[in-house]
Amino acid sequence: MSSSKPAPFFETLQLYRDKRLWFVFLLGCSSGFPWVLIGSAMTGWLKDANLTRAAISYLGSVTAIYAFNFLWAPLVDRVHIFGRQRLGQRRSWILWMQLAIVSLTIAMSYSNPANSVILTSALALSIGLFAATMDVAIDGYRIDIFAGEANFLPAAAAMAVAGWWTGYSLPGYVAFHYADQIGWPAAYQLLAFMLLVLVVVTLLIPEPANNRDLLQQKAAERYHKALRHPVSLWLTITVVEPFADFFRRNGFKVALTLIAFILVFKIGEAFLGRMSIQFYREIGFSNEQIADYSKLIGWGATIAFTLLGSLINMRFGVMKGLVIGGITMAGSNLMFAWIAQVGPNETLLLCTILVDNFTTAFSAVAFVAFLTSFTGVAFSASQYALLASIGNFGRTSMAAVSGEFVDWLNGDWTLFFILTSLMVVPGLLLLWSIDRKLKAKKPSTESA
Repeated sequence: MSSSKPAPFFETLQLYRDKRLWFVFLLGCSSGFPWVLIGSAMTGWLKDANLTRAAISYLGSVTAIYAFNFLWAPLVDRVHIFGRQRLGQRRSWILWMQLAIVSLTIAMSYSNPANSVILTSALALSIGLFAATMDVAIDGYRIDIFAGEANFLPAAAAMAVAGWWTGYSLPGYVAFHYADQIGWPAAYQLLAFMLLVLVVVTLLIPEPANNRDLLQQKAAERYHKALRHPVSLWLTITVVEPFADFFRRNGFKVALTLIAFILVFKIGEAFLGRMSIQFYREIGFSNEQIADYSKLIGWGATIAFTLLGSLINMRFGVMKGLVIGGITMAGSNLMFAWIAQVGPNETLLLCTILVDNFTTAFSAVAFVAFLTSFTGVAFSASQYALLASIGNFGRTSMAAVSGEFVDWLNGDWTLFFILTSLMVVPGLLLLWSIDRKLKAKKPSTESA
């Protein structure tokens, strides 16, 4: 986040020859996969099961579990689980979470939301719990493997985002493309098999080397005199110190403003994302059209725009990237309002998908790099989880009312998307405030 002279584009592209970026990409695929299972695919399944808009919206809020993973994130930093000696701290957690998700996905395929919606939602919530924990470990892996290399932050963020969208879009394409032919239960079984491939990936990539244990030991020395009992000392270092360190390094005012920004920045995008599948179906698009445009073409566009976004962010800085991302987020929602007026026009859908994926990719790269710059090595997973979970709270918990919001507007999708486009304004104002505080406190910012 320093203001050093930007590197030429060719020099920036050279960064992508580093194989560690491709490890981040592959793990990003695992991170995005569960959002198909408890997000878009589940929405399509619930819609075909004839559940109401409000019910679909509320059941989709199982993803709110991501908003609370910071509560147990310190355990991912500190607790050693089976396989840690061979795989390492990060990979052992990732592997066991993946295996749990595979098992639960198979179990979910045997549920019937039309007759047992409580069972389906309980399984979805369980998938979300393990997936949110897996995300903590994956984010910790990405931060650890590039610890102290600030020039790699936008590139690492880009590969994480590209991986996330690959793990979200390609399985989503498979699910929607074949759902009408084989049914949703069989589609979920196919998704479980695809996830097993990512389990093999986790076994093949290396564990990042770092000095986290030494830094945690130094943190323990700070509390050793005050807390003699080993249990009290362990709990303090595990639960309290990661968050105390975050506020201590960044400053209280900057930290609070940052939290407020993260909370509200992507709410409009979340409202759109929560209701997009419902909107596509109501406006007249088929499951196969959703697969072709929203999933397959959308994935390709996202990958291209993610790499472009990383180059621009590395050259001009994440602050400008966030501003551009915020403005285009509003424009993306307005494109959906246009579809609501025109109807199921495939050409307009293609244009909208391209704009929406440019917005998502560009802003996500800046957003992830921005958050990463505020974390420290000793408690990287815990601190990033705190920041990411705040954003997830805004995107999931607040967006849970999106279905009722559409009903309150009497199904007026045009007005819905216009109003959600305005939700980006508070986030941009807070970003401006953060920028001012960082410039006023430049030495502390750079040390972060």
